[in-house]
Amino acid sequence: MNLPATDRRVLVSGASRGLGRAVARAFAANGDRVAVHYNSRRTEAESTLASLDGGGHVLVGGDISDAAGAARVADEAFAGLGGGVDVLVNNAAVNVRHPLPETPYAEWAAQWQQHVAVNLLATANLSHLAGRRMIDQGTGGRIVNIGSRGAFRGEPDHPAYGATKAAVHALGQSLAVSLGPYGIGVASVAPGFFETERVAARLEGAEGEAIRAQSPFGRVADADEIAAAVRWLASPEAEWASGTVLDLNGASHLRS
Repeated sequence: MNLPATDRRVLVSGASRGLGRAVARAFAANGDRVAVHYNSRRTEAESTLASLDGGGHVLVGGDISDAAGAARVADEAFAGLGGGVDVLVNNAAVNVRHPLPETPYAEWAAQWQQHVAVNLLATANLSHLAGRRMIDQGTGGRIVNIGSRGAFRGEPDHPAYGATKAAVHALGQSLAVSLGPYGIGVASVAPGFFETERVAARLEGAEGEAIRAQSPFGRVADADEIAAAVRWLASPEAEWASGTVLDLNGASHLRS
């Protein structure tokens, strides 16, 4: 299978800001064409699109939390990229605080439904849509999932987030086995805490000091560091990394 090194067609879900924006920029800087997906933050997604190097990029809006919406987004992205896809990065996710002792049951149930719909089912559905297109193209491809350190160490304040990210890791490993014969590599990254606009307030004061102290490096990651690993896992050179879950947490959590 001949996955190209540049000028690939790349769909990044949830790319309006934060890590999704950094991932989109990393692929564009590599000479790839990127479909920038967003759900509700169109203005921010337009800023992401405008910041990308090169040309041939496309903006794709839509709710991927249900199967029909995911199919519409995929179809629009593939068409905008010239009729296909070579790389899918499953980045879109929700992460809302809902610790069991403090959360009323109705809210608890709603949070679980939302986390499963966006973090897990959207990842599964986009992976099917992109994977089938890659199989039909016959040139291989890559799927990279954004997981989390929380899948391994637990997330007491965000249990549905931790559970769905663990499921995303398991999904990626299952797909790595089933798609390998078609030259399609599937891998996941498991970041620890990294700095984005969304969590900037948490990095101030005593809480920020405690978060940075989790790593022996005394800092948190930059989104560009995570994006660089995603780009490598999607590269032709990373085929033998298929099935891996790559820890990116600055030694803040070590697992056997």
